Amino acid sequence: MYTDDSLLPLSGLQHYAFCPRQWALIHLERQWDESVRTVEGRHLHERVHSGLHSEGDGDMVVARSVPVVSYRLGLYGVVDIVEYRPTTSAGIGLPKRPGRWLPHPVEYKRGHPKPDDRDEVQLCAQALCLEEMLGTEVLTGSFFYGEIRRRVKVVFSAELRQRVISLAREMHEAFDQGKTPPAPPGVGCNLCSLKELCLPKLTRKRRSVREYLRTELEMG
Repeated sequence: MYTDDSLLPLSGLQHYAFCPRQWALIHLERQWDESVRTVEGRHLHERVHSGLHSEGDGDMVVARSVPVVSYRLGLYGVVDIVEYRPTTSAGIGLPKRPGRWLPHPVEYKRGHPKPDDRDEVQLCAQALCLEEMLGTEVLTGSFFYGEIRRRVKVVFSAELRQRVISLAREMHEAFDQGKTPPAPPGVGCNLCSLKELCLPKLTRKRRSVREYLRTELEMG
């Protein structure tokens, strides 16, 4: 169990899943470079977060900008939307609402579904936070992607949950070490807004000072 002082932003989990170096540049070195994608994405989230209230719509209750935390994962953040749907088993009670309700987190993304699992681990981490806070299962969640203008449902499988737990542990270990790793091979660097700051080709060939001096002396 982590403490308040050791909590890390849940949003960093997506960065870490994509590229540990990108995560370190943002969360350790505090570097950030805006791109068209990040600006549009931020504006989309600002529109989603404009309402800080709960509302009822037929058989569903909606809560916007929901703060979440998990002391088991050591993460905190905000869920864009949590939809509470009626259920006949498990679930939680809601004020002034009869019956039981099952949480369903919804995350808004500016782009489209990714070829890897970086989006899914972020949403699943939100679900694990809600489970810890509310004491109930969160079985599914959804993304709304701006480019394709539709929802994509995610089932929180045992494998995805374990992936989140492992990534959170690795991220905390990396934070404690405080070192920025070199860029790993095979990452989509051309889509990263930090490419010019990261210099991936140089860091992949990075040598130690001892190795550099030995090479220079041999050449001299």
